[in-house]
Amino acid sequence: MPAKEHILATVRMLQEEHLDVRAVTLGVDLCDCADRDPERMCRLIRDKILRKAGNLVSACEQVSRKYGIPVVNRRLAVSPVANIAAGHGPEEMLRVAQALDSAAGEAGVDFVGGFSAMVQKGLTDSERTLIDALPQVLSGTTRVCASVNAASSRAGINVDALLLLGERILETAALTTDRDGFGCCKLVVFANIPEDNPFMAGGFKGQGEPETVINVGVSGPGVVKRAIERLRQSGVKLTLADIAEEIKNTSFRVTRTGELIGREVARLIGAEFGIVDLSLAPTPEVGDSVGEILQAMGIGRIGGPGSTAALAMLTDAVKKGGTFASSSVGGLSGAFIPVAEDSALSTAAAEGSLTLEKLEAMTSVCSVGLDMVAVPGDVSPETLAAIMADELAIGVVNRKTTAVRIIPVPGKKPGDMAVFGGLFGQAPVMRVQDGASAPFIRTGGRIPAPLQSLTN
Repeated sequence: MPAKEHILATVRMLQEEHLDVRAVTLGVDLCDCADRDPERMCRLIRDKILRKAGNLVSACEQVSRKYGIPVVNRRLAVSPVANIAAGHGPEEMLRVAQALDSAAGEAGVDFVGGFSAMVQKGLTDSERTLIDALPQVLSGTTRVCASVNAASSRAGINVDALLLLGERILETAALTTDRDGFGCCKLVVFANIPEDNPFMAGGFKGQGEPETVINVGVSGPGVVKRAIERLRQSGVKLTLADIAEEIKNTSFRVTRTGELIGREVARLIGAEFGIVDLSLAPTPEVGDSVGEILQAMGIGRIGGPGSTAALAMLTDAVKKGGTFASSSVGGLSGAFIPVAEDSALSTAAAEGSLTLEKLEAMTSVCSVGLDMVAVPGDVSPETLAAIMADELAIGVVNRKTTAVRIIPVPGKKPGDMAVFGGLFGQAPVMRVQDGASAPFIRTGGRIPAPLQSLTN
């Protein structure tokens, strides 16, 4: 495409197709805030967040006005709390979460990630304490998000941790019954968690990251969908390779836009620029859907034959376009398929064409995993652990990131609608085969790392 057409295409994305930067996330290192005195630790955390992030929102607004590109979410990602609050009990963990919640509110950001633990090979006392505190933290704070890395291609899968998480997820759902188990929307369980993810609820500030760092999540499912629709309406005979090329070109332009915004914000607040995450992240709004992209590609029923192949093609084209546009690509970078947050996926699940089993198959070729999936509230902790183990196994064996964000909805059964509101959307409760794997999960221990881990 000639340079003039590139410019006009970008202008069209901004003016007509509502291109935005989905998330600007500031990573802040809190390792120097650790303290045996919980009151002093919480004060140090608050002071550092406000010192480093106090002008994040104003910087995003300034850059947004300058370029005419909306920044939808401003977020924080901090060092894993299991490390910062090591040696403290559940009550102190909750106090740290409340300090994070309060400081994030004062800074004006939407969410703060980093109530996190890395347990892929085993649980320390502080990591177990953090997991035990999850129900109170996720039900009692507004902005705090949590993540647990329970598997890796190097370490295998920590089944003991998954069973403990299954129990705490059910407790969290029970404490937020009035909101259809909403607390669980703020917890993600990972295999191969990335340290520079700008998206919530899985973002945290990794150990290898700078003191402060800006990571940007660009999106644009609607932009990609309309690009495919224009191509199909052109009257030119097309092949699937032509559609992939159009997706790649669109991803290139979106990535360039996101990096421009991220570098400007980083300069204004005195942070280092980290990465651009290319992920197509949908919202519940019609027209901003990864499912609708699949439909534009020719998939008549999402979840039907061809859905996995189309998603694989989409994810690959997005990665190719983005990596050509920037040398600072990271995070998750692909396509998200969160059922509740994507109107087309939610509809497909309600109609029965998209089942939990088919969704799991599709996650083998996309960015993350079983995301924003609602299940019956009476599901057992063993079944939750088994669902997570299945999904994490895909990541472990294929050396990719996979994750689970699952919401048991108290009092609801398959086919009922769970409503979470806002960007979290709504989804039908999906049917699960409960009780089928309890003896396997209850055996416990760690599923060993696969042969692929021996790469040295």
